[in-house]
Amino acid sequence: MKIATIFLSILVALAFVGSAMAVAPGKTVEYPGADQGKVTFNGDTHAAKQGLKCADCHPKPFGMKKGSFKMTKEDHGKPDYCGKCHDGKEHNGKVVFSQSDEKDCGKCHMKAAPEAPKAAPEAPKEEKK
Repeated sequence: MKIATIFLSILVALAFVGSAMAVAPGKTVEYPGADQGKVTFNGDTHAAKQGLKCADCHPKPFGMKKGSFKMTKEDHGKPDYCGKCHDGKEHNGKVVFSQSDEKDCGKCHMKAAPEAPKAAPEAPKEEKK
């Protein structure tokens, strides 16, 4: 019975490790971003390089469950969510750009490059005899 309890405890712990990792260093998560272009959240950029720990952002202001975070355009002007750090002020010795300044939108929102028009197929070449 004791071995079964230990085994079950280890199994439960392993199940929660994957969901508690959020976006670890070396990982990314993408958000659609609507017309402004997708937003890629990079674990390297937001973790150890910035001196941040998971608990600095999780579970508040960001939930741990994938898909639980939804940001609206109106949220950009508030000191919630990304604006907790992206406020144009110094954090951990570095000034972080403001998420409410329109000139910085492209630092997070990446619009896909428009597809180049497809070239018309070449006419068959005549063979010389």
